[in-house]
Amino acid sequence: MSALTTDLDLKVPVIAAPMAGGASTPALVVAAARAGGLGFLAAGYKTPQALSDQMDTMRTEGVSFGVNVFAPNPVPVDATAFRTYAEAIQVEADRYGVTLPVGEPVEDDDYFEDKIDLLLANPVPVVSFTFGFPAPGIVKALRAAGSTVVFTVTSEAEALLAVDAGADLLVVQSSAAGGHSGTITPLQVPAETPITELIARIRHRTSVPLLAAGGLATSADVAAALHAGAEAAVVGTVLLRTEESGASAPHKSALADASRGKTVVTRAFTGRPARALRNEFIDRYDSQAPVGYPAIHHLTNPMRKAAVAQGDPERMHLWAGTGYRHATAEPAEVVLTRLINL
Repeated sequence: MSALTTDLDLKVPVIAAPMAGGASTPALVVAAARAGGLGFLAAGYKTPQALSDQMDTMRTEGVSFGVNVFAPNPVPVDATAFRTYAEAIQVEADRYGVTLPVGEPVEDDDYFEDKIDLLLANPVPVVSFTFGFPAPGIVKALRAAGSTVVFTVTSEAEALLAVDAGADLLVVQSSAAGGHSGTITPLQVPAETPITELIARIRHRTSVPLLAAGGLATSADVAAALHAGAEAAVVGTVLLRTEESGASAPHKSALADASRGKTVVTRAFTGRPARALRNEFIDRYDSQAPVGYPAIHHLTNPMRKAAVAQGDPERMHLWAGTGYRHATAEPAEVVLTRLINL
């Protein structure tokens, strides 16, 4: 591993990906550190206070960790398309007695400035960004505070832009990754380029250290990514069923359901490309879903929360990468140790 990734306190080349929405718990981050790797708190969808509380928990544990932030990169939704979609999916929310918010679309920035202020006032070892790149002044300020700055990219073109924007490291995410694509161009679904090929292409274009993400679920996957030129592998889906994961019970059960088929990329739940287990909601509404993030996320959120509460996997987002069948119900440290048995 390079000196820079050694600075991340990595003893082994595996990183627990940030998974927003509750899956990435402090316990999961601690487990990654104890396995010799690094874990990330997911700032996405949290209030600044909730993030601060989790950061305090991590400092009490005394392990190195990172924080991942959603960079503002809104895709405003067409108002007419928003209302049409809201009317179409209300029948699904009716199952739970939920009325969807069909007023003005919510186009917020997930408390971005407040979270940056928090990370500058209480620096962490690593800050990563997904969905876009922050302004140069923010990058400089974070670096001056002692944080390594990481950008998520999904193509050669995005990688070159990220280097120009001042990234210390790049997370190179293939389309095989579960959950949202980190692409900065969400109007386009990223090409299905294998992670090894994507790493090799970008490795030829820049000397900035690369971290591989997307579909890495076995030790062979990790070894291949490292051989292609990555400094470390970033894994997420394979950790979703672990004891430390905060994923919901119906989500964990769906990942273990042998009758589930291949994953699909959909905008049906959030208006942004994301890979998930196929379910009834995707089958019915994927073709109708408008592009628009975060407006569609906020629209469907009450329905998804109600589905989780009712244990109904057919109307919730079952984020999963292509390697989801390798997710096991074990301690996270056991899973991560198996992945680094290269």
